[in-house]
This record gives sequence, structure tokens and C-alpha cells, in this order.
Amino acid sequence: MTSAARSRWFQPLLAIIVPLLLVVLWQLGVQSSAERAAIIPPPSRVLEAWYIWVFGDNPMGLNAYIGTWLSNVQYSAIRVAKGFSLAVVVAVPLGLLIGWSRLFGTLIDPMVQGLRPIPITAWLPFSIAVFGIQEMGSVFLIFLGGFYAIVVNTTQGARDVERNLVRAALMMGAQPYQLLWRVVLPAAMPSIFTGMRIGLGIAWTAVIVAEMVAVKSGLGYVLWDAYYIGRMDIVLADMVSIGLMGFISDRLIVQVERRVLRWRILQSH
Repeated sequence: MTSAARSRWFQPLLAIIVPLLLVVLWQLGVQSSAERAAIIPPPSRVLEAWYIWVFGDNPMGLNAYIGTWLSNVQYSAIRVAKGFSLAVVVAVPLGLLIGWSRLFGTLIDPMVQGLRPIPITAWLPFSIAVFGIQEMGSVFLIFLGGFYAIVVNTTQGARDVERNLVRAALMMGAQPYQLLWRVVLPAAMPSIFTGMRIGLGIAWTAVIVAEMVAVKSGLGYVLWDAYYIGRMDIVLADMVSIGLMGFISDRLIVQVERRVLRWRILQSH
């Protein structure tokens, strides 16, 4: 086996060492105290509850969560996809204009920076007042969660474009829109993908907040409902599910980034 092949096998093993260690410490910590075990269920119980939540096939049973995991994941994932896609469509062009045009920067950037510190939870009453307890309210909150990270990183990427590239394009007769599309956008792509990865993580936070209050389905709704009735095993299984979905979606962004920015990998070699 070559060193590259060994590395491909070895890296995933390294990646699971810390999670396994945390699970072992969790199990030992719960077993050492009956009082803790009454509040926080051990990993074995959480895994059992998660299995029933995912694979249960008895809809008439007393457990309200039997077999509902996939549908709730789908609800949350679709909401994240809608809100995050809208954030990318709005934030990337706006960030390019703010970073490249002094006029746009003067007009829009102060407003963006003034609204950015407002937390997602502070927008909840506004969202409910405008959209009610409906799907659009959660999409709006997810949009806000992803928007600011993307627009700020895109703005910085546009401002950091190498000036020699701009001068060369102007000398070749590039028009302003061509300059923005063919020079500024490609040069800002690394910063844009950084903003997208950060924004996607915040979008998953936003969907949980929204589903706790603004809608009646999804992982956030299950999280709050399970806490309300004292099902801490489902609460913890839900938390792990959220982390897993966030990790998978981040890996998808990374794969897209590697394809789009293949030229950077070739340059580094």
C-alpha cells in the first residue's frame, strides 16, 4: 500500500478519535453518579432512542417520535436550502458591489454593519409579526443567518483583488461589467466560499431557532417538544443529528469549492 493510500485510510480514523473519546468520558461520567444519570441519559440510551426515532415502524405506538427522523431532517434541510440559497443570490453580488464600488460601499456598507450585530433571536418577533407561524418566517431567519457572513467575506474578497490584475484588464479594454465578472469575481472566490461555509453553519443555527417557535416541524421543533415532555434522550439525539447535518452540508460546500477553485490547487503544486 502506498503512503498516499495509507494516508486516505488513516485520516478518517484520526477524525473519529476525539468523538469516541468524548462518548467514553460521557458514559463514564454518567455511570459514576446516579444523580447525573437521572438528568443526562448515557450514550447507550441515546443511541437506542435515536435508532427507534430513525427506523421505528409502529406509528400507533406510544412513542410520538417513532420513524419520524427522516421527515424532520428533510423539513429542516429544505428550509436551510431555501434560505441559504437566497442569501447567496443576494449577498454575493451585493458584496462584490460594496467591495469594488466606493459609491455602493458608502451607501450600503454602513447599513449592513449596523444590522449585522442584531442576533437571529431578536428578529423572531418581527418574523412572526410579518409572516406569522408559517414557512416563510423560518426561511427569512435562515436568510439573515447566512447573509451577513457571506456579504462581509465577499466584500473583503473584492477589496483585496490584486491591482495588477485590474490594470492588465483595463489595458486590454475591459468594460466595468467585464472587470467585475471576469476579474473581481474569480479573485474573490476564496473569500466567498469562506463566507458561505460560515454562513451555512449560522443557517443551521437559525433553522433550529425558527423551528422552535415559528413552525411546527423539523429538528428544532422536535428538540423543543422533546425537552418539554422530558425526553432528554431524544434531545441529545436531535443535537447530534443537527451537528451531523451541518457537517455533511459543509463537506458539500468544500467539494464544490475544490471543483470551482481547482486552479488554486494546481498552482499550489
